[in-house]
Amino acid sequence: MPEEQLTSLSRHKIAILIDGDNAQPGLLPQMLVEAGKYGLVTVRRIYGDWTTPNMNKWKEILNYHAFQPVQQFRYTIGKNATDSAMIIDAMDVLHSQVVEGFCLVSSDSDYTRLATRIRESGVFVMGIGEKKTPKPFVNACDVFVYTENLVAEEKATKAAKKKADEKKPEPEPIPLLRQAFEIAMQEDGWSRLDVMGNALYQLDPGFDPRTFGHRQLSRLIANLKDYFQMRTQEINGSMLFFIKMKE
Repeated sequence: MPEEQLTSLSRHKIAILIDGDNAQPGLLPQMLVEAGKYGLVTVRRIYGDWTTPNMNKWKEILNYHAFQPVQQFRYTIGKNATDSAMIIDAMDVLHSQVVEGFCLVSSDSDYTRLATRIRESGVFVMGIGEKKTPKPFVNACDVFVYTENLVAEEKATKAAKKKADEKKPEPEPIPLLRQAFEIAMQEDGWSRLDVMGNALYQLDPGFDPRTFGHRQLSRLIANLKDYFQMRTQEINGSMLFFIKMKE
């Protein structure tokens, strides 16, 4: 997909639909960050049989990230009814035209035709799943992210944070600012401040730089010199701020 098309997607609305029987609850924040790179995540749903013990871990995290749990009973032992419910919902969302993109989270080949159908409609579709995900499903998506890469990234982030904590504790807003930066980061490693600001409110609608003693986001980041670089650039007569995280 051309870079220009991917860039334009950042202004679009994304639906993230998760097969709860076939995904990892602990990676939900990283999944949101990945989906957030391509648009504003407005529709957030997790599918599964919420009467079973294996869905308990999702219960602990879904409310925090404002996900809607969708109940799907297992009518036959050993058969997964979640995929049919998720596919039907996806088609309803597609035809309602409330989003311009989809993020399907599963490693199940049953979603191959769904991904293909969404692309045939001219709508962006990304997938998130394990490396065991069958190639037909991977290739049916515009973008596919392997969860093993998210796990490795999470471990690297935790290791870096632990190392930083040994020196001095991170200021409170840093973890959220880091996530927003990852969403907004361009290929050159820099992020536009306005795009990063939108990502912040997507991650936490209650975010306010005044909570941390600054009236503007630019002043808050400028005060965090140990963590961020900032530069300005004039584009079409407007002066824009660009941010980069320090290693």
